[in-house]
Amino acid sequence: YIMARVCQLSGKRTRSGNNVSHANNKTKRKFFPNLQSKRFFLESTGEWVRLKVAASTIKTINKNGLEATIRKAHAKGTLAV
Repeated sequence: YIMARVCQLSGKRTRSGNNVSHANNKTKRKFFPNLQSKRFFLESTGEWVRLKVAASTIKTINKNGLEATIRKAHAKGTLAV
């Protein structure tokens, strides 16, 4: 299943925090992950898959390859595909 604003491989999700004014007033805010919807080619099956992943995860995929990143995410338990 695909959840809103959650990286499908790394599991990064919306974090909460505070806006802090000059007068030190604190109001709640949200920090959203930099999610991108991107197509990746799976060489083992020869098909394209569309994933909603964070920009930092795209860099990891470019470095280590898609299948290695999927294996690592599955072992870590963050895979949400």
